[in-house]
Amino acid sequence: MIARPTARQVFFEALKLGLTSFGGPVAHIGYFERAYVQRLKWLEAGDFAGLVALCQMIPGPASSQLGYLIGLKRAGPAGALAAWGGFTLPSALLMFAFALIAPALTGPWAEAAIHGLKLAAVAVVAQAVWSMGRKLCPDLPRLLLGLAAAGLVLFADLPEGQLVVLLGGGVVGAAARLGARDALGRLALPVGPKTGVAALALFLLVLGAVEAASLGAGHDLLGLAAICYRAGALVFGGGHVVLPLLHDALVPQGWLSESRFLAGYGAAQTVPGPLFTFAAYIGAAAAPADLTTQALWAAVALLAIFLPGLLVALAGAPLWNLVRGHVAARGALAGINAAVVGVLAAALYRPIGVSAVAGPYDLAIAAVGALMLERLKTPPLVVVSLCLAAALAERAMG
Repeated sequence: MIARPTARQVFFEALKLGLTSFGGPVAHIGYFERAYVQRLKWLEAGDFAGLVALCQMIPGPASSQLGYLIGLKRAGPAGALAAWGGFTLPSALLMFAFALIAPALTGPWAEAAIHGLKLAAVAVVAQAVWSMGRKLCPDLPRLLLGLAAAGLVLFADLPEGQLVVLLGGGVVGAAARLGARDALGRLALPVGPKTGVAALALFLLVLGAVEAASLGAGHDLLGLAAICYRAGALVFGGGHVVLPLLHDALVPQGWLSESRFLAGYGAAQTVPGPLFTFAAYIGAAAAPADLTTQALWAAVALLAIFLPGLLVALAGAPLWNLVRGHVAARGALAGINAAVVGVLAAALYRPIGVSAVAGPYDLAIAAVGALMLERLKTPPLVVVSLCLAAALAERAMG
């Protein structure tokens, strides 16, 4: 029996992930699965995949929502906030610091370093696909469903493609009664339906207030908070999607110049943790040039962009326990879980693999990293460091 962790333990485990989880929201799922399911055993694979599916289907930063709900399950509300804070803090501080010093991340060596981080993401996601696939696609029907999901994500031009594929997996799973004999454990989430309804009501109330306030807001703290909350409330698909939305809201209206926005965009790809911490850069960069003011604007932008996703996650959490006892609902969940593996496999190929693997040498680095994670149980930070060193060595050799 795994001892119940304290909020302090949850914070430091999340902090480790916040310091080492490179590669964007899809890669984060791999880091989380390795930490929370394999190493700490805080969750069973099915419970983890169910939370992943929930977080993929609601607006907001999926990896942050996933960590928030895991913290909620293991250590209550304090654990939820600890998980979010620990995972968010490192990259938020890095993005804030970058906004203050604004170094130019250019040149061949900087590009090689970024390339090494991308190869580490390939290794982590590949190991996650293998590990989750064995557990969540244990029979031929679910394996075929996972392959179909991957094919649709890669080759079908679907609006909100991942969301449609996950919902489709649920429909197929319910109709075919996949996993009818699977035992779905009850998630002891300390939140009931009333709390979920209250969270949803607060989410909608704040969204309405933000929309009303934005009509008369100028280039001030209220206007910035409105932009960030709206982006966090309406974006599906993870952190990468929020960046162009913020660009359209900020650059044409003169909050930031094109070059300054793109400099922050580049930096956001190199830091670990959630991409939504780009908001800390935006807040500091858009604020008047005073350290205290910049810190305040960065903190407000950060909270505003994360708050809607956390509220929606809290609202959706009680649904698990309501549906787990129904055969059709269990089939839908089994179908969604299989589709999650397919979506993750598709992301392993594109954008992660396509953007990172440029030849046999890169493929070998990523493959060795995945093997180290899966077979040797090597800590992710070691694999990230080795991938970084290999990419720099490749640059040195020309």
